[in-house]
Amino acid sequence: MITPRRKERLIALVVLATALFTPPLLLVADRAGGSPSWLPAYLFVAWALVIGLMAWLMEGGRGE
Repeated sequence: MITPRRKERLIALVVLATALFTPPLLLVADRAGGSPSWLPAYLFVAWALVIGLMAWLMEGGRGE
């Protein structure tokens, strides 16, 4: 069962994931740094962050 607090956190995570993968942030990551593109590193780190937070939210609430 999903508690109301966990539901709010999951909605916030979806909003964060949407914000991380919007075109303006992707363009900033693509143009930062010069010759080697930082876009693949940004995508990997952002996706790992979203997956890690999702795992923490879903598994961390056993004591609730």
